This record gives sequence, C-alpha cells and structure tokens, in this order.
Amino acid sequence: MFLKHKSNGDLIEILSMDQLVNPTHAKIVGRYHAGEELQEPEDFAKAILVFPSGEALPRCWKDPNYKS
Repeated sequence: MFLKHKSNGDLIEILSMDQLVNPTHAKIVGRYHAGEELQEPEDFAKAILVFPSGEALPRCWKDPNYKS
C-alpha cells in the first residue's frame, strides 16, 4: 500500500499494515518510493501521512480512544 507525505507529496510504501491500522502505533515503517534504487526503510509518523487522493487517514487508525 502507498500513502502520500503531506508536506512534500512523495509516495511512501507502507511495509507494515499491522502498524498502520493499529491505533496504538503513532509511527509506521515505510520507505520512499522515488528514484531508481530501493530506498532504506524508515519510521514515519501517521500524522504526516494521507492517502494518495489527499484524504486523511481514518481516525480509528490514529486515535486509540476513537470510540469515546
């Protein structure tokens, strides 16, 4: 799955779907999808990521208290 960095618009390949959908994880492991060479994995804060369409991530993926 790919998400987009809010500020620079670069695509980021998400390497752990479990971290993405788990609201207790504020960061996820991914790598930039740019250039010809495979980029090194790094941590990204969920707060700086959006779907490629520009839509925000669901609250249930980011907020552990989303039910209250």
